[in-house]
Amino acid sequence: MNHMPVVAGDSLSLPHFFPSPGLTPSFSPSNFIVQDFAIIMIVAAVMLIITYKLRQPMVIGYILAGMVIGPYTPPFKLIQNVETVNVFAELGIIMLLFVVGTEFPIAKLKSVGKTSVIVGIPESLGTLIIVFFIAQTLGFSFYDSIFIALAMSITSTVVTIKILEELNILRDRSSVLILGVLIIEDIIAVSSLAILQSTITTGADQVSIIQIMYSIGIVIAFIGSILILGSKIIPGALDRVGKTNDYTLLLIVILGLAFGLSFVASGLGLSVVIGAFLAGVLVAESKTAAIAKVITIPLRDVFSALFFISIGALTNISLIPLFIVPAIVLILSSFASKLLIVTGILQFRGYDYSTSLRTGLGLSSSRGEMSLIIAKGGQDIGAISSSVLPVLGVVTVVTTFMAPYVIKFGNKIKFLSNVEDDRN
Repeated sequence: MNHMPVVAGDSLSLPHFFPSPGLTPSFSPSNFIVQDFAIIMIVAAVMLIITYKLRQPMVIGYILAGMVIGPYTPPFKLIQNVETVNVFAELGIIMLLFVVGTEFPIAKLKSVGKTSVIVGIPESLGTLIIVFFIAQTLGFSFYDSIFIALAMSITSTVVTIKILEELNILRDRSSVLILGVLIIEDIIAVSSLAILQSTITTGADQVSIIQIMYSIGIVIAFIGSILILGSKIIPGALDRVGKTNDYTLLLIVILGLAFGLSFVASGLGLSVVIGAFLAGVLVAESKTAAIAKVITIPLRDVFSALFFISIGALTNISLIPLFIVPAIVLILSSFASKLLIVTGILQFRGYDYSTSLRTGLGLSSSRGEMSLIIAKGGQDIGAISSSVLPVLGVVTVVTTFMAPYVIKFGNKIKFLSNVEDDRN
């Protein structure tokens, strides 16, 4: 499917940030950045108030705000430079994945449970394969299909956990299983994105097995060196910084670690996502992890908001009507494959029908932040066409609206099951 590119312009270069001597202050690029940022925050605030009143997830408000201010929304664009949004999105990705990483200390990664691994790997890979062939049938190109399939195979951790918290069922047996599988999915997504970006950046139409193995080797070496060597040095260093009780110093050191590892990952041809995630894992290993999480969450909220807004802004909404039907087909196929695979595996392992079905529904319901990060990663290296973001934008909005009702339905199954047991 060939369409107009979603993003206009080249990468933002340093001179754009600084006014030249000949420019008057009122027309300096820095003023445009401030103006764009102000518009983004004001529109986002209005949309968040609306979504809050409608009791809908914040991510919906962010995406809709981005669509309002984006250059593809008639009758005029509200932001001056779409590349400003790209820069904000990159910062948002790094902060979002860093804070996700702080939830996964190495001990937790090791103890997610045998069942989570047994369910998570075939569920992710099975959904990926099924959706890939469906995307191919729908007419998407090879690389479009790969990125769409990977995006559709990952459940939204942010949306799912938020809904489980609101329903006060985070400690239920099915919820514990969901959280374990979410960890496996996130690890698969981050690693797969890094491998894909590394192998596709050459621009070749066909990627050799040797190149794929080389890319996998780089990913494994990078992850291994960080987890083995970094875990022996970084947590102790952070603890020494934490003993100063200077939260400003601790915050700067943590941000240096997050952006530093992201830069190293980028230099190796990997995604900044994997560097940011591993930085969070190292912070989670330190005794100052709780404090680090508290002082970085406000930054995460701001920058992750900018990321979701950027997705909306970079989505060509004129293409959305063309992709509503493919989006619905992809949603139904990924929902069905996840539900059947998860429920079937758990039933085979001896879990009761109610727990198996509720776990399957929880993992099938929502696509969100990781799906959009994967799409953005494909866009950054020019691997995907302009059709992918509108499709995944529709998928994210629809499934985020749908998720609370699907998970609530699963919770009702538990309630009805308990009532039936009481009667018997």
